[in-house]
Amino acid sequence: MTLINDEEFSDVYITPQKEAFIWSRKTPYGLRPVVFDDYEEFLAEVEKGYEGEPSYLIIYKSYNYRVERTNSLYGVQYCVRKMPRVVPDFKNLGFPPIVASHLCSLGRATGLLLVSGATGSGKSTTLASLLKEFLSKEGGYAFTIENPIEMPLDGIYRCPSGDFGLCKQTSAPGGQWEEGLKSALRSAPRYILLGEIRTPDVACLALQAAMSGHLIFSTIHANSVPDAVNALVKYAGSGGISEEMAYELVAGSLLGCIHQVLVGVPKKLKVSTLFTNPDVTKPDQVRNIIKSGKLNFATVMEAQNIKMLNGKPLFADY
Repeated sequence: MTLINDEEFSDVYITPQKEAFIWSRKTPYGLRPVVFDDYEEFLAEVEKGYEGEPSYLIIYKSYNYRVERTNSLYGVQYCVRKMPRVVPDFKNLGFPPIVASHLCSLGRATGLLLVSGATGSGKSTTLASLLKEFLSKEGGYAFTIENPIEMPLDGIYRCPSGDFGLCKQTSAPGGQWEEGLKSALRSAPRYILLGEIRTPDVACLALQAAMSGHLIFSTIHANSVPDAVNALVKYAGSGGISEEMAYELVAGSLLGCIHQVLVGVPKKLKVSTLFTNPDVTKPDQVRNIIKSGKLNFATVMEAQNIKMLNGKPLFADY
């Protein structure tokens, strides 16, 4: 008997004709049809979970599934992602060790950590795993705003010091990210995980929060690190502030940007990164580039990459 919860896959695609497909694992993108013994029961839960929002979460026999519902030419189709039952440890995600080490050192920093990449590239997993790392090592209070809620982060974390970390997960129904973020800020969190930056108002609020003592985690749709930073600037500049102020705001708040893709068979994580000095009182080349409005990061990204490949810390004074 083949049950859907027992099958290894990331996404199952359901056509308007109710056929199901998953990744074949033979090529990077090829699919294969699949039959589950409990498929009709599962599909009924997928259809029943729809309440008007195209993105929603269902729980099927103790497993969380994120559903994307779309209207195609021939009817409704679904992309259903099986979510991990536990948040993976950050060290197991496949980041280069020196990159992972730098990211894990940022638990006491403030600013915005931005992750970009295509759908299905693991952005949400990266953020959730890193937040779990900080809550488990540093403690503190975390507040998430997601649509839908994906990883099981909510709860209490015990730190080696004997301190505790707490996480409250919330949803942003109807895409009301602004209200969710305002609510988070009223709760005095140390960490805020914002599922996605997709509007000018959210971008401005996130950047302002990042400059006022919080560590903000979020994602953005972009094809590279420079594209991600440029998109963030454009969002901020459309939020009622001048373009010059938008560059200043991004320069002052950005802590790091990670662009990630999954490549090969089996798929492996490939990342490109850009970091600023966590000590905002120190001169920083990346911040100066952003302030200039000319977002050419090629040279500084290469220099940072060489440092990391040689096992050297990016910022000796941090």
